[in-house]
Amino acid sequence: MQIDNDSPVRDVIRTVAIVGSGLSGLTAAIFLEEAGLSVTLFEKSRGPGGRLAAKRVPDGAVDIGAQYFTIRDPAFRRFLESRAGNDTFEEWRGQLRFQQEDGRWTDFVAGPRYVGVPRMTAIFRALATDLSVVYETRIARIERATGGWALIDTNGAVQGDFDAVLITAPPVQARDLLLASDTGLDTSAHELTDFPLDACWTVMAKFRENPCPGTDGFSCRHPVLQWAANNSSKPGRESDGSWWVLHARADWSEAHQEAEADWVARQLLAAFGTCTNPSSLPETVMTHRWLYAKTRESGEHPGHLWYPQQRIGLCGDWLAGGRVEGAFQSGRALAEAILTAREAAPDDGRSG
Repeated sequence: MQIDNDSPVRDVIRTVAIVGSGLSGLTAAIFLEEAGLSVTLFEKSRGPGGRLAAKRVPDGAVDIGAQYFTIRDPAFRRFLESRAGNDTFEEWRGQLRFQQEDGRWTDFVAGPRYVGVPRMTAIFRALATDLSVVYETRIARIERATGGWALIDTNGAVQGDFDAVLITAPPVQARDLLLASDTGLDTSAHELTDFPLDACWTVMAKFRENPCPGTDGFSCRHPVLQWAANNSSKPGRESDGSWWVLHARADWSEAHQEAEADWVARQLLAAFGTCTNPSSLPETVMTHRWLYAKTRESGEHPGHLWYPQQRIGLCGDWLAGGRVEGAFQSGRALAEAILTAREAAPDDGRSG
């Protein structure tokens, strides 16, 4: 394929590349394909899911990202039921608690909370089943090519010729990709800089006996530990022990991004112990560092970004408040913006 930085971007949108296969990218892809567009997703990992990730362990899998999600938008429920299937998610009736400023423990506000079954990624693997996804391919830059866009991966290979490109990476990575590309976008614009994500250290610990019976998850006031959840209490996750997932506070994770994993695990387990007083040490301990995990409170979020002149868009939960449901709403809104632009553009005479 010939790369031509002087070639104008095509008016008609028929082919779309999506960088990332988290929920926002999968949602956008499904809505665009339903409208007749050809969509290809590029994912740097071995499977879809984004931050709704799970790590395989000898007796199953442990959710290491978001621990549950809510369904407040009826359209989100319809989407999951029709596109992923009712058997891929289920309500988690866990007993969840939070610690008030005075140290007292209170139950979470009642309301249905859902998880993927038998792991969070089950939903996203189902959503990706009929989509064209190129895995283990990290996109390094975007270049003009014969009137459209070409994606160049980190091995230097040219990936396709597309009329539009959607980026679903976290804001820092999205901005880095745009900085490396000749797109004509202002990468210093506040839309690309005002919605940062904080880091999060995560520890997975398996105990022979449940160290916190009667509680399946809690949010505490500890300076190190933010959240702990009994993964084994979720539907479809039976194991011969009790797997707990510990999420560190964002400010603590930011301050200790480069710390040794073993040291991080000791700090989080010690913090967990002050809340639960476990009678034994965990049998297995694993760690994971999320560099971009938690959305900061930064006022009103735009939901998505679409630049019609360049035919480049951005979507993700970070543009919609940080919730899992927000990722769906962001991807759907961006797809609708593209379809609106497509309907308004004159046909250039190319065959479909």
